[in-house]
Amino acid sequence: MSGDFYDTLETRSTDEREVAQMAALSAQVDLARGKTAYFGKLLADVGPGAINSRSALAGLPVTRKGDLLDLQKSTPPFGGMTTVAANGLARLYMSPGPIYDAEGPESDPWRFARTLYAAGFRKGEILHNCFSYHLTPAGMMVDSAARAIGCAVFPGGVGNTEMQVQAAADLKPAGYGGTPSFLKIILEKARELGTDISCMKKGLVGGEALPPSLRKELSDLGCDVLQCYGTADLGLVAYESPALEGMILDEGVIVEIVRPGTGDPVAEGEVGEIVVTSLNQSYPLIRFGTGDMSAVLTGTSPCGRTNQRIKGWMGRADQTTKIKGMFVHPGQIAEIVKRHPEISKARLVVTGRTGDDVMTLHCETTTSEDTLSDTVAASLQSVTKLRGTVSLVTEGSLANDGKVIEDARSYD
Repeated sequence: MSGDFYDTLETRSTDEREVAQMAALSAQVDLARGKTAYFGKLLADVGPGAINSRSALAGLPVTRKGDLLDLQKSTPPFGGMTTVAANGLARLYMSPGPIYDAEGPESDPWRFARTLYAAGFRKGEILHNCFSYHLTPAGMMVDSAARAIGCAVFPGGVGNTEMQVQAAADLKPAGYGGTPSFLKIILEKARELGTDISCMKKGLVGGEALPPSLRKELSDLGCDVLQCYGTADLGLVAYESPALEGMILDEGVIVEIVRPGTGDPVAEGEVGEIVVTSLNQSYPLIRFGTGDMSAVLTGTSPCGRTNQRIKGWMGRADQTTKIKGMFVHPGQIAEIVKRHPEISKARLVVTGRTGDDVMTLHCETTTSEDTLSDTVAASLQSVTKLRGTVSLVTEGSLANDGKVIEDARSYD
């Protein structure tokens, strides 16, 4: 840890990173298959060392966050996904659901030191940490990272605004960790009370959206912030650098962007679901579907970090919609596309008023065959058990927003 970068991994060449990550991927899949009950069963047919490329990885099934509740109920507490027993972990957490999260014994197990460092935190500084320490891992994610860097931590947690202001005035922290909305509350309360907390000049924020207007408000109040993206299962996935051009992928994960409802990677720049393979030795999640959407940015960051970038959080991938009393899933639309190779992309649009639903499947294609609409409509009815119309459109006509099902009904 010196200079502008946390370590040399951030600036290695693309080829060097790919070779190292694919070797780590192969070992991680073998570890998960050999030492966890869940992946041992799921990947039983995968041979040792077979998953050593992105194309091989794309052939494995996706385990989605939405699956965890049932998996953990059937095999408590972690669904058979950890390589060590619960009593061999450092900490255990409960997220809403409940879903239980595992923290291994490693230093900085969630790998948040990298994003804290990018946000400007250095050894010898004090971090005012307002991520929650209650039940969920967010507070300890940042706490352990700050300690790995060499920062002292004030564990403020959430709430008690006036006490937070008093502590910041007395302890003089260099910066803040927590949600951007709570930082705004603290800064505004300090201004209201006439309390000087101008020491708090930088921040790492996450857990909620950071629109440009809120970032500017925080800056005007004296605190410049960078944001990170992670989950309670995976830890850090991506983070901003001072260049403020997208979010750079963490070095401890392998990320794919797939079409919602499938495990199929999309083209660079196309919006899809974030699927992550973690290199965490204690909790080796393989092709874990986060349910969040994003897209890959071309090129590398001007800050000098060379890893791939994503645009950040762009909505949720679970677009399951109830139509005429029946649920239609993104995976069903993907099934229709697979039945018709003439279609490159499809989007189901639901219109009408409640109780009078109309669904139209818009399909990108280069063919002009008159019969294609009829055959696709037949597939639509066969797969969804609902009647709908089909509209053939030219390649590139559909919006690049990751939506497979669009609910455009009027609920007036």
